[in-house]
Amino acid sequence: MNAIAQPSRSLPLFDKYGGIRILRHVIMDFYDRVLDSDVIGHFFEDTNMAKLIDHQTKFFTMMLGGPAHFPDERLAAAHKHMRLSHAEFDEAVTLLTETLSDAKFEPDDQNTVIAAIEARRRILVA
Repeated sequence: MNAIAQPSRSLPLFDKYGGIRILRHVIMDFYDRVLDSDVIGHFFEDTNMAKLIDHQTKFFTMMLGGPAHFPDERLAAAHKHMRLSHAEFDEAVTLLTETLSDAKFEPDDQNTVIAAIEARRRILVA
C-alpha cells in the first residue's frame, strides 16, 4: 500500500513554542527586563503587573497566530497616555529580542515577531 505524502502545514508560532503556558513565562521574563530598564521601567511603576502580563499574553497569543484577537485601536488607546518616543520603543524591541532569543525562538521566528511589533510602531509612538 502506497501512502500519499501530505504536505506538512507549519504550526503557528503560538503552538510551536508551547502555547499559553510557555508564552506567559516569556512575557513575564520580558517584563522583568522592562522593569529593570532605566529607559522604560518608569512607565510601569504604578502598574498592576499581573493584569498587564495577562493582557500582553493575550496580545502575543494573537501575534503568534494563536486564538486571540487584539485590535490595533485597543492597543493605541492603552498606550496613548505613555507618549512613547522612538528611543523608548527601540528599547522595548531590544528587550523583546533578547527575551525571545533566551526563550530559544529561532532567528526567523524572532524576526517575524519583531516585524509584527514594528508594524505597530506608528500607533504606539507619539
